[in-house]
This record gives sequence, structure tokens and C-alpha cells, in this order.
Amino acid sequence: MRRTDRLFELIQILRDGRLHRGADMAEQLGVSLRTLYRDMDTLVASGIPVEGERGLGYMMTAPITLPPLNLTLTELEALHLGLAVVSKAADEELKAAAASLSDKVDAVLPEDRAAPASGWGFAVYPFAEAARGFVHMAPLRAAIRSRRKVEITYSAPDAPETRRTIRPLQMEYWGRVWTVTTWCELRNDFRVFRVDRIQMLDVSFDTFEEEPGKTLGDYLDQVDS
Repeated sequence: MRRTDRLFELIQILRDGRLHRGADMAEQLGVSLRTLYRDMDTLVASGIPVEGERGLGYMMTAPITLPPLNLTLTELEALHLGLAVVSKAADEELKAAAASLSDKVDAVLPEDRAAPASGWGFAVYPFAEAARGFVHMAPLRAAIRSRRKVEITYSAPDAPETRRTIRPLQMEYWGRVWTVTTWCELRNDFRVFRVDRIQMLDVSFDTFEEEPGKTLGDYLDQVDS
């Protein structure tokens, strides 16, 4: 069972408001007690109203009525943009709520994909920096659909700014960090760029055809090998 599914099942178990022993829940989910404790720590950290401790048991202290949602990447983009806007509000309670909601979304991200490079930030990634990349999302999506090359100016930490021509292939969400998988003509290889680090972006009139060794399928094969 994937971790995301386990977290959902734990919430269903705890919804009755009764005290549940960690050992009993671990047995029900078919995991070790150590794994169960880690999952409970994740639920508590994400703001789920659960109280308890190891060795005694856990119970939910408030009802959870929002059903599970299956969000598309575009819906996640809209949600993230809204959270970024609210996080800049003057109301401290709303700021805290935006951060808490984003942490909850991050906690249940699907795990059936390769992990991004280390140091991309995840839940601690600042809203203000992530928001800078939203201006590029729509043109990148359009370029992927129409198979148009894109000219970007890219800035990475401890590296000089570069101007590149890319073939955008896919966009992904990594917990407040959006990336675009590309074929980079400067490096003549696949490259994954953080969208918020793109300083300038121009969609070219030049289109590209799928070529052996340069497709999204080729990239996924490379990652899985």
C-alpha cells in the first residue's frame, strides 16, 4: 500500500473519535509499528486534529468532512497561486492558514514518480519565490501542447545565468515547486528546470517534431533505467 493510501486509511480509522492503539492500526494496515508512528507524525504535522502518543494510542479530536480530491496539475497550479496570494495578506490568521493548507497538500502528494533532485525545498519552500514562476506557467503549457520551442534565460544558485533553447515536454509539481522537463539544445540532453528560476521566457514560432532519443518517453525510460 502506498503511503498516500495509508494516510487516507488512517484518517478513516480515526474518524469514529475513539482511542485506537498504534499496534492495532499497524496490524490492520499491514505495516510495522515504526512505520505507523511515522505516518501518525505526518498526520499530526500536516494539521489533522489527532491527539495521542506512542504506547497509549491516538484519537481524532474534531470531525473531518472534506472528501478526498483528485486534482489535475492545472487545478494544483490554481490552488497554489491562490495560496501564494493569501500568504501575502496582512491578516496573520489567513497567512497561517495558507501555510497549513499547503503543508497538508504536500503531505499527501502521490509518491509513484521519481524523486526530484535534492534541495528543491518541498514544504519549506517560500511562497514568495514560488509565486515568481506562475507568470511562466500558461505559456509553458501552451508550448507543450503546440510543440513549440521556447527561449529561456535561466538562473541557478552558484551558476552563471544562461540563455537556452528548450523543447518543453512536461510540467510537474513537487510540493510548492514546479518544474518543466525539457530537451535542452544548449546541452544536447534532457534537463529539468525549476519554473521559478526562469528569469525570461519567449515562446518561439519554431515547432519541433518528436525525434528518437529526445521524447518524453525517452526521458522516462532514462529515469527508470
